[in-house]
Amino acid sequence: MKIGMLAPVAWRTPPRNYGPWEQVCSNLTEGLTAKGADVTLFATGDSQTAAELRSICSKGYEEDEHVDAKVAEYMHISFMMEQAAEFDIIHNHFDFPPLSYSRLIRPPIVTTIHGFSSPCIVPVYRRYNDICHYVSISYSDRHRQLDYLANIYNGLDPDDFTCRNEEGEYLLFFGRIHPDKGTREAIDTARLAGMKLIIAGYIQDHNYWREQVEPMIDHKQVVYVGNAGPRERDRLLGGAYALLHLINFAEPFGLSVAESMLCGTPVVAFNRGSMQELIKHGETGFLVNNIEEAAVALKNVPGLARERCRKWAEAEFSIEKMTEAYMRVYEKILGSSSKRVDC
Repeated sequence: MKIGMLAPVAWRTPPRNYGPWEQVCSNLTEGLTAKGADVTLFATGDSQTAAELRSICSKGYEEDEHVDAKVAEYMHISFMMEQAAEFDIIHNHFDFPPLSYSRLIRPPIVTTIHGFSSPCIVPVYRRYNDICHYVSISYSDRHRQLDYLANIYNGLDPDDFTCRNEEGEYLLFFGRIHPDKGTREAIDTARLAGMKLIIAGYIQDHNYWREQVEPMIDHKQVVYVGNAGPRERDRLLGGAYALLHLINFAEPFGLSVAESMLCGTPVVAFNRGSMQELIKHGETGFLVNNIEEAAVALKNVPGLARERCRKWAEAEFSIEKMTEAYMRVYEKILGSSSKRVDC
């Protein structure tokens, strides 16, 4: 089986810091390659992989101000599709644009839907529902108008995360700084609980940062440490008392939640989106509805076993489990003549 893996090109694969879609694509590529699968990764030229790498974009458009995002996306997608005949199956991690090629090429396309940026993109998925194979990353993120072949949770390498049994003294916000992710809510919760908060993340919404976050940073109780990479991520997550994940949208997954639990650190999250699927309430964290409930839940964090957090995340959100699930998806598609088109 020859697999063509299409990564996004906003960031390098795997990303140096932020880049969740690129990270998941990388994890799957490496997991499949380690199992002996013949994978070709289409990503930026500076990407790192044990698979064969092909690229037309030397760098991610978020990492090079001279690269136009739309130009990079169209060049990247068409570059892969022009080589589609070489593969038995194509795995798309690039949202809806590649679907427009699905009736023009022979190999079937598996699309991991990493979330819906807007209801406006659903008609594209709906139009190709009869020929493309969709995989959700949580049951909560499934759209009622689409058919899904499987639900497969994002997988991480447990070896990249150190489980620490010692309870930390600070709270952590880890993720993109944007109203959706609840940075300000994390600050307000920390102040209400009288605890220190460390903020680590990519500043995505600069107006929100300037108006809601930056004025609250006093470098004592509220500290910003920048956009942390893998090594710093492990240290910050593992050393925290709890991760605050007070999201303001129905998040499809939430990698930082799984990462935190792999480090043994419980998560206090707003009960939205996929959080009920990721967190075992009262065992690996707490699901709450507002900052007052979050502050109260923090008092109960010492009653949670950090080793329990680690074991839960290992069992549910590992590369091994994700890779095996996708291999079953590929085998199911290639073993069936349905949804195949002869070109």
